[in-house]
Amino acid sequence: MEVKAKLKYAKVGTQKARLVADLVRGQNVNVALKNLTFMKKKTAVLVKKLIESAVANAADRNVIDVDNLYVKSITVDQGPSAKRFRPRAQGRAFQIKKKMSHINVTLDER
Repeated sequence: MEVKAKLKYAKVGTQKARLVADLVRGQNVNVALKNLTFMKKKTAVLVKKLIESAVANAADRNVIDVDNLYVKSITVDQGPSAKRFRPRAQGRAFQIKKKMSHINVTLDER
């Protein structure tokens, strides 16, 4: 039985988040959490909390054995961009897009 968790509007770009998601996909939950603990990326902290949330969801249901879980799928989709403006030369304005992403995790039992 699958267990899901979502993180919406994470303030990180999708390309940067997909680098971390690709490393975790298909791994055992304990191994994935251990790898994310020592990774020096902002997204690693977000994905670690998300996987821990999905494990807590599984423990709450009492249907799945938590020790046998693995990351079945993890997807990173693009969210909305917050638009900010910076002053530039000769009175012009330059638009900066602060990107966000939606991260979805699905855990399953082996």
